[in-house]
Amino acid sequence: MAEEVEAERALWGWSPPARPAATSLERLVDRIQPRTGVSCALYIVAVIALLSIAPHLPVRAGLAVDGLAALAAGSWCVLNFWRCRQAHCVIDGVGWLGLALLAFVGAGLGHSVIGGHEQSVFLGVLVAALAFEGVWCLARGTNAVMARSRHVRRSRAAGENPARPADDGRFPRD
Repeated sequence: MAEEVEAERALWGWSPPARPAATSLERLVDRIQPRTGVSCALYIVAVIALLSIAPHLPVRAGLAVDGLAALAAGSWCVLNFWRCRQAHCVIDGVGWLGLALLAFVGAGLGHSVIGGHEQSVFLGVLVAALAFEGVWCLARGTNAVMARSRHVRRSRAAGENPARPADDGRFPRD
């Protein structure tokens, strides 16, 4: 139920609130991952700077820098999805980490394995991810990806607000 309340606060284009940190690793991620403000802007600027300088480098170095940019962006999105469940991070995280792998393999081989289209693929992943989030938000009313309980679906279908279970959803329902 708490996740349902959090989902209602998720606004279009903004991260849903992070889930409560239950482990030391989650607390560490919450402390160091930039989500808003200057640190977030600097992280994005750093990724853009890496993508901007890569074409001006020799092939191996350029592919390595493209891979580093994709690794930085993909890691951020995977961690953000883990903590906040933001819909576009599913596509961005997987797509950019896959691109990072391809770019690093290309750097090792000395030539691109996707025909030199690393930056086009980076942008394509971004567009696909934002389109996915738009569709998700229209269909679900939130940009947070989460499983919906049958109780909530039945209640909403009947036009009712779901009642809060006495056990706060800790036990499975039939």
